[in-house]
Amino acid sequence: VVFRTLDFGGDKLASGEVARELNPFMGQRAIRLCFSQPELFHQQLRAMLRASAYGKAKILIPMISGVEEFLEVKRHIRHCKAELKLQKIPFDRRIKVGAMIEVPSAAIVADDLARVCDFFSIGTNDLIQYTLAVDRSNERVAYLYEPLHPAILKLLKIIIAAARKGGIPVTVCGEVAADPMMAVVLLGMGVDELSMSAVNIPQVKKLVRSITLNEAKSLVEDILTQQTIDGIKKVVRRHLKSYVKANKARGSQLLRESAETVRI
Repeated sequence: VVFRTLDFGGDKLASGEVARELNPFMGQRAIRLCFSQPELFHQQLRAMLRASAYGKAKILIPMISGVEEFLEVKRHIRHCKAELKLQKIPFDRRIKVGAMIEVPSAAIVADDLARVCDFFSIGTNDLIQYTLAVDRSNERVAYLYEPLHPAILKLLKIIIAAARKGGIPVTVCGEVAADPMMAVVLLGMGVDELSMSAVNIPQVKKLVRSITLNEAKSLVEDILTQQTIDGIKKVVRRHLKSYVKANKARGSQLLRESAETVRI
């Protein structure tokens, strides 16, 4: 089980306990809120540590913006471990602690974060929103929210390469991971795991099993040469058609459907 610490703020609001902010997505949310209320933060951490005595568990910290913040998180965790140890309450003393990479600054210093984190989880929803300065809930600019923007692909490449160099696993969560074709792109980039709602698993699984890893890597190599979103989409469609042709013998209906109405 991967436990994520309190992620209130932005579009996730507590009932009356969090003050209204002019720009909540840029305000006191997630780990920033936890740091401002250490007693609440410690209560969560102690519970997660106690749960780790009953099975394999990890702790995931959202909204990390840099190394200093993550080191501060580790200090809080050491404090909670010391408390439990004094009370002789069992916990996994080697529990893994990871960072959500969803702020552009964290993506840029991912190589440094990889030295102090046990794993990465890329939060694509916020990473895209912050990088492209697009509020997904604002209908006037929602059309600019584009997972295949060259800047997003380059940031993903930076994060994944940093995780590889640091020898830590990297997961992707968010709506992007549930898109079958984007899942292929992510796997081609070197992502270890995809996190999505259960309802999306069969479709993603079927497409992933219909394409080889080399084909996924070839797709990524081609799209990274493009400078525009339109150019990237043309490359994706071309590869989809080649996948359909290669999979005719296997009769992959999903591939045919994706080539016509891929959600990108």
